[in-house]
Amino acid sequence: MAPAAADGMIRVEVAYARPDRQVVLPLVVPEGTTVDTALRQSEIELQFPEIDLENVKVGIFGKITRRDTVLRPRDRIEIYRPLIADPKEVRRQRAGKGRKKKPGKGDAESGGESKKDAGPENAEE
Repeated sequence: MAPAAADGMIRVEVAYARPDRQVVLPLVVPEGTTVDTALRQSEIELQFPEIDLENVKVGIFGKITRRDTVLRPRDRIEIYRPLIADPKEVRRQRAGKGRKKKPGKGDAESGGESKKDAGPENAEE
């Protein structure tokens, strides 16, 4: 837990996660501190040398944010890792594998009649 904030100071956190390790660093910073300043003050790149603070995407509570955003009390700055694969493409590939359409009611192969084919003109009197 972060130390108690004094007058003119606010508590924030800097978070980063890898599959094997996650950290949340508590910080006490002056009011008016920006995301960029807090990131540098956290020195998180000392624990995770792969972080390129100049180019990494960051957000506050899951929403991408600009580095000049002024922090509010209890904000959590999150450092995002780059995606390895495009999630949309992965879903397309997964959907394309093994899912074959099964014949159902109304298909010519099944011999069934669909509800939309059974209109009044096809009804027996």
